Amino acid sequence: MDNRSAIREFLTSRRARISPQQAGLPSYGTRRVPGLRRAEVAQLAGVSVEYYSRLERGNLAGASDSVLDALARALRLNDEERTHLEDLARSAGPGPRRRRRPAPATVRPGVQRLLDSMTDAPAFVMNGRGDVLATNALGRALYAPMVDAARGATPNHARFIFLDPRSHDFWGDWERAADDTVALLQAQAGRDPYDKNLTDLVGELSTRSDDFRTRWARHDVRQHHQGAKPFHHPVVGDLHLTYESLDLAADNLTLVAYGTEPGSDSEEKLRVLASWAAAEAGAPRLRSADQT
Repeated sequence: MDNRSAIREFLTSRRARISPQQAGLPSYGTRRVPGLRRAEVAQLAGVSVEYYSRLERGNLAGASDSVLDALARALRLNDEERTHLEDLARSAGPGPRRRRRPAPATVRPGVQRLLDSMTDAPAFVMNGRGDVLATNALGRALYAPMVDAARGATPNHARFIFLDPRSHDFWGDWERAADDTVALLQAQAGRDPYDKNLTDLVGELSTRSDDFRTRWARHDVRQHHQGAKPFHHPVVGDLHLTYESLDLAADNLTLVAYGTEPGSDSEEKLRVLASWAAAEAGAPRLRSADQT
């Protein structure tokens, strides 16, 4: 991806959402574009208009931490947006284009054993592009519609959400799932803009999905370390699950595990789902035995 374009569009989109009144500035005359003018951002950040204009044209190379701090304050960036700005500045730095160490295409045996030991909680491991590289039995059962839609290829959250109509039934809040997924991809693009697989994924989704293209143009970024998600599973119905995300720093991967409130309806439904998964796993072996 074009780092300069990403910088330009991110900074432009952030100043467009702040009105002069919100920034404590007087507003004069008719504005051709929403939000703050470049001169107003420069004033709030304490830099010259020429310097800020250069930054917004995509040249963050050499910007100091104090300048990034000033921009973050002027544009009212949250912690995740500030991290994204730092990632963009790092990628724009001098020297050859150095990629982050790529995440592996498979998980280590020790990680798979950890997943398999989590028998009461759906869990999976994914990379920054949303590829699901490994699951435990209950995780595979929970994400059965997405796994089935992949047809033997590596399941990917974004492809399922934006290219498969079944995702609208699977996610209890499809709009939120779509927003969150694109925001995660934007954050990953800031960390590693030279990931060809990510570039190809964004290109494919932009070509095939208006919903994706509209969201990508917003340049929202987000990381999710904990929270709750609603599902509508084809086997057990509605589920309300909490989740925790853990970084596997050695591999540049993320482990996500789901849970339920004790005594809740969702807790009982997870037990039913586990029984269904066990039956599905046993069925091929029984058929194979019958054939011998």
